[in-house]
Parts: sequence; C-alpha cells; structure tokens
Amino acid sequence: MRLRYFAAGGLVMLAIAAGSPAANAADVCTNRWQCKIENSGSQVDISADLNRPGSPGRGGDAGADAIAPPVHSATPDAVPAEPEDCGPLGCRGDYEVAALPDVTLADIASFRPAAPSLTGEPAGFGVVGMPTNLVGEASEQRMTGTVLGWDVTVRFVPAEFVFAHGDGTSATAGTGGASWSSLGQAQFTPTATSHVYDERGTFPVGVTVRYAASVDFGNGSWRPVPGYVTASSGGYEVRVVEVRTALVDETCREDPTGPGC
Repeated sequence: MRLRYFAAGGLVMLAIAAGSPAANAADVCTNRWQCKIENSGSQVDISADLNRPGSPGRGGDAGADAIAPPVHSATPDAVPAEPEDCGPLGCRGDYEVAALPDVTLADIASFRPAAPSLTGEPAGFGVVGMPTNLVGEASEQRMTGTVLGWDVTVRFVPAEFVFAHGDGTSATAGTGGASWSSLGQAQFTPTATSHVYDERGTFPVGVTVRYAASVDFGNGSWRPVPGYVTASSGGYEVRVVEVRTALVDETCREDPTGPGC
C-alpha cells in the first residue's frame, strides 16, 4: 500500500495504490501496518491501521513518515507566489505550499469457522448401560479476504472435539469419531466418542469443535493465532431406553403372552 500526495489546480490530493504483495507480504503486518490479530473465541479478527501524518507547511516538522514534495515538483502549472501571498500555510521556494492533512486508513476482516455436524448410532436412540456412538464431523477450512487491499487467508484446522452428552457429563476427543461400520465394529461396542447412559430419558447432545487457526498474508507463511476458535452444534436428541432380555422357548409371535411380549 503506497500513499502518494500530488498537487492539481492548487489542491493537494491523496492517491492510494496497492504495492506488490510478493515484495512486501513478509512484513505486511509488522513494519507497514499497525496490525492486530485477535481471537474472540468464536472468530478471528484481523485489523490494520495505516497512519501518515500531514505537513503543517513551511516552518513545521512534517515528521519522518510524511510525504511532502514541493508543489512545483508535482504539477507543471503551479503558480509562482508573491512573498506577501504566502499566508499562514507558508511557502517553499517560489511556490505556495498547502498543508497536507493527517491520514488514517483502517480496515478489519472477520473470519468464523462453520459449525460441525452431529449424528449418532442408533440414530436418535440409545440403550441404558450400552455404548451410544456419537459422531461429529468437521474439516479443515480456509477463508480468504482483504485488509487494506492485501489478500489474507485464515486457516481453521480441527484440533479437539468436545461432546456434551446432555446428562451432565462431557468428553474431549482428538477425533470426531466414525460409524461402527466404517470402524469395522459391531453395534453397541465402545468407540473413541461413544457414551454409556445410566438411565432412561431424552438427552440433548451437542458437540463443540476447537479449531487451531493461522493466518497467511500472501507469502505462503502461516502465522499461528494463539488459543482456539470454537464452533458448536446441537439439536441432536438421544432417547435412551431400557432393554430386557429373557431366554424363551418361543417367539412373541408364536406366544404373544410369553415373557417380554
């Protein structure tokens, strides 16, 4: 990002031009900007301020960062100034000099990961004393945006899955889990994300994914963001029932009055 001052018809104008990302991306958030990368817990906010102090005219200190070329170097039709016409803004050489204003450019971009999905086995049901398999799904996400004209990419990588079982307990896993069939396991066998309910009832289950976030300012180098960014899903209910078994001679169809029928 470059700031250019130039004079036209006695006015001082400000032009904003994008620099070369390839040449300046490495220091874009250090030397070129007053930049902040903030983690609110639910999203990553990238903000930047670019400040350029103006020039008070002749006799003033424009500061090390001010860009204040003589007016006659920027336009061929500048009008010579008589000494008595210099006025409060001062003059430089043979030409009037207008004060350059202070300039502050500010921009912010926010990035929020998508919510995970949540399912279970058996779908919507569980059995007291037997594992109910819970499966949360989330994948790596990359989101792009711009801050002060520079390309920014934020990457979210699932790091932990926190399952809230709805019965007052929760568990943290490094994976979202998988179905019994994809794991090659029989139904009602324990998995890394299964839970055993101790009593009957209907329980609201939720999952929160903790994402590790990092930022790339266009040079292929990822800058880690401290802490986790979280996204949650709920609305999945598990109805837990009791199952009683009995050894019988005949099925319920054969003997509707038999045990358990």
